[in-house]
Amino acid sequence: MKLFTVEEANRLIPEVRLTLLTIQRLYADIGEFRESARLAAQSAEHGGGGMASGSIYVNALSELGKLTVEIDSMGIQLKDYSRGLIDFPSMRDGSLVLLCWQLDEGDEVLWWHDLESGFGGRKPL
Repeated sequence: MKLFTVEEANRLIPEVRLTLLTIQRLYADIGEFRESARLAAQSAEHGGGGMASGSIYVNALSELGKLTVEIDSMGIQLKDYSRGLIDFPSMRDGSLVLLCWQLDEGDEVLWWHDLESGFGGRKPL
């Protein structure tokens, strides 16, 4: 597991922000197709199926998967697609913690939380 300092996390924010904005858009797009995809899958069980925008839906799913893997390969944990919420594993006072940042929080990581408390247990750096 990669561990980040606050400075390392902050240097990645500009790059990650662009990726998260794309992820956020794709996730919203996919959400618009959920009911159509559900109905197409249900119909396929009975010999029918398909949806008019199926290729757009599949492409969005594929791109979302690629971007999720890209974030993960950097050692960053993607916690919420719609909010652009990410965590950077880090050490604080000898304990493993998560530096927490989301799209609407500016250009610096300002929060951290322990592994168990999650977003609700965030504390200022």
